[in-house]
Amino acid sequence: MPLIEMRHICKYYQTGDTVVKALDDVCLTVEEGEMVAVLGRSGSGKSTMMNIVGCLDTPTSGEYWLAGQRVSDMSERALADARSRTVGFVFQGFHLLPQLTALENVELPLTYRGIPERRRRQMAQDSLEQVGLADRMSHLPRELSGGQQQRVAVARAMAGAPSLLLADEPTGNLDSVAGREVMALLHRLHEQGRTVLIITHDPAIGDSCPRRVYMEDGKLKNKQ
Repeated sequence: MPLIEMRHICKYYQTGDTVVKALDDVCLTVEEGEMVAVLGRSGSGKSTMMNIVGCLDTPTSGEYWLAGQRVSDMSERALADARSRTVGFVFQGFHLLPQLTALENVELPLTYRGIPERRRRQMAQDSLEQVGLADRMSHLPRELSGGQQQRVAVARAMAGAPSLLLADEPTGNLDSVAGREVMALLHRLHEQGRTVLIITHDPAIGDSCPRRVYMEDGKLKNKQ
C-alpha cells in the first residue's frame, strides 16, 4: 500500500469572477521509504500540493489517501489527528518558539499528543541526539545558528516517529554550508528508512534526490 496516493486531485479558488486552478488533475503515488523532490517555480502549485499532502487543506475534488486512510474528505478534527500522528513538518522559517529551549521545542508537539512527560522528554532527547545537537538541548533558538535551528526543526518533525517527513524549502533560509548539512541529514534519515517529501524550487536539491516530480501551472509534469 503506498504511503501517499493522490488520485485526480484538483484545488480551485474563486477570485471574483475568476477561477484559479491551483492544482489541476494531480496524480501522485509515493511508496513508503521513498525520497521525492517536488520542484516548481513560485505559483506553480507546489505549496498547495504540500498543504494537501500534509493534511493542512482539502482538495476541491479527487481522492487523497495517506497511510491507507482516505483523508480528502475528512473533518477538521480528523485532519488534525492524521496530521499530528502521520506527518512531521520541516518549514523554511524553522517555526521555533523563541522562549523555549531546543529540547522544549522538540517536546511540545508530543505534549499535544498526550504522551506522558517522562516518555516525551526521552523521545525529544533521542531525536536531538540523532541530529547532532546533544550539547545544545538547553539553548534557546537565538543562541543557535540557522543550521542548528533547522536541525532542531528536523528533530521536532521526527520525534514522534511520523510516517512522512514533509520539508518545505528546508534550506531556503540557510547559507550554502548549513544547507548542505541539513540536506545530508535528510538523506541520512531517508537511508534509515524514512519517507521524505521535499518541496523546493532549487534544482540542485532536486538533483540530489532519488526521484523528482515537477509542478507547472498546477499540473505534474516530467514525472521521474
